[in-house]
Amino acid sequence: MAGEPSHFEIGIPDVERARKFYAELFDWEFESTAHGAQIGTRALPGGIHTEKGPSVQIFFSVPSIEEAAKRVLELGGEVDEGSSESAGGRYLHSCRDDQGVPFGLHEAVSS
Repeated sequence: MAGEPSHFEIGIPDVERARKFYAELFDWEFESTAHGAQIGTRALPGGIHTEKGPSVQIFFSVPSIEEAAKRVLELGGEVDEGSSESAGGRYLHSCRDDQGVPFGLHEAVSS
């Protein structure tokens, strides 16, 4: 199964402070959302939010979230409930590899 980085999220206590910091550091642009903001970079889309506390999480693009989640479990990893959908596709936020490292899965919108 292929899996390329497709999205990243930064958990942050203060969204406005983070927007200022990353805009000045990387020239990122932001679009407000209900829980933070979408990040516009030149390479990989991202988001900032206050829901998980300080953290960085990488999402990997997969053809099927269900199949990828099943494979995570078969390989000794963990999958919890945290999921969402947006115009960009479906997201499974709460995976961990067999050593406990968190990551997410992203299934892009079919064209």
